Amino acid sequence: AKTHTLYLGNYMNKDNIHELEVSVGGKTLTFETGKIARQANAAVTVRCEDTVILSTVCRAKEASEGLDFLPLRIDYQEKFSSTGKTLGGFIKREGRPTEREALVCRLIDRPIRPLFEKGYCKETQLLAYVFSYDSVNSPEPLAICAASAALTLSDIPFIKPVAGVRVGLIDGKFIVNPTVEEQKESKLDLMLAGSEDAILMIEGYADFLTEEQILEAIEFGHDAIKVICAKLSDWQTRIGKTKDRDSLRLPPADLLEKLSQKHKEELAKALRIKDKLEREEAIAAISKEAQEFFSPEEDPAYEKNDRSEEHTSELQSPDHLVCRLLLEKK
Repeated sequence: AKTHTLYLGNYMNKDNIHELEVSVGGKTLTFETGKIARQANAAVTVRCEDTVILSTVCRAKEASEGLDFLPLRIDYQEKFSSTGKTLGGFIKREGRPTEREALVCRLIDRPIRPLFEKGYCKETQLLAYVFSYDSVNSPEPLAICAASAALTLSDIPFIKPVAGVRVGLIDGKFIVNPTVEEQKESKLDLMLAGSEDAILMIEGYADFLTEEQILEAIEFGHDAIKVICAKLSDWQTRIGKTKDRDSLRLPPADLLEKLSQKHKEELAKALRIKDKLEREEAIAAISKEAQEFFSPEEDPAYEKNDRSEEHTSELQSPDHLVCRLLLEKK
């Protein structure tokens, strides 16, 4: 009994529990870490009045052999217990994700996925649970904020915090995170997610609003997003873990430089081909030629998972070349 008591005392040590309060739209968002799911890489709860979201993030210790992409899984679940309900009948487990839960997963995924650092390939799972729902405050923007906070505090190489808000319009006034009842009266239901620098996701509908009103709503919501992101950045500086960048799988810088010198103009010409099949064949031919030249089977100069600590992001990928060509109107 004494051992059990000592264990609980250490587990609930207040020095391990950290809180952050952010005031947005006349409401207070309370972020808390260190109390629940402490074995995860990071876990954060976000509370707005009596609506509480728990988000946890875990990653594999090592990346799978030959993996060159990010295997990221995001799950969002609205538990029956969050509204004081329990499942009856023989089966007590909650079923597969509903359509609404799948859509909220996408809301979380869109702004977060692009912000993992290049070369990060470890299997990662991000979970968001609605622990408590007061039928007043919507959980969707809180889930985005909770997921971002967990990634920001973790050792996973995540570039910068993001945040999500909902913007409504009632009687000509914009509202951040309107209540469920206010949403019924609102002419606008706009979900925004972004960083301090830019908006990363927009989703919603409007009841015959002008373009100027929509742009004003986006700017209004982005101001709230900036406040949350600034607070999360400061929180990361104080209590966040050191980012693990040792295992990033980046191609050697000299290889990228040589590829750029040898094939950039050729690739730019291939990207100008209007016919899709011809364009894909031309790009595939360039790729094959590059592989045979730089890494022949008999004496490869570069291994598949060779990486460089001094990677440069200035070299242009096909996507960057497409953007440049569009801007130059060629």
